[in-house]
Amino acid sequence: MIQSISKEELKQLMADTKSIQVLDVRSEEEYLLKHIPFAINISLPSIENGAFLPEPNAILITACGRGGGRARKAAAYLQENCTNKVFTLDGGSLGWLDGEEE
Repeated sequence: MIQSISKEELKQLMADTKSIQVLDVRSEEEYLLKHIPFAINISLPSIENGAFLPEPNAILITACGRGGGRARKAAAYLQENCTNKVFTLDGGSLGWLDGEEE
């Protein structure tokens, strides 16, 4: 089962842990319109094709627009194919940016 993490929980995790990779799994075009500043853009097809190799022991957080299907698919693939802890971000990239300075 894929676990999700809230914006507040991710902020706390980032304060406590240095080895976190936030993956924006949307297309490059969507990413360029608006994204979490520290997120890496790696599309869902690239993840499913094995093009992404996570840092060993990094906690992986997947996000898409509002935290829907693509983030869950990417998280499920990563959970099955690597040993990292994997979460999806509640509300996705756009939820993170709501109320944030850009």
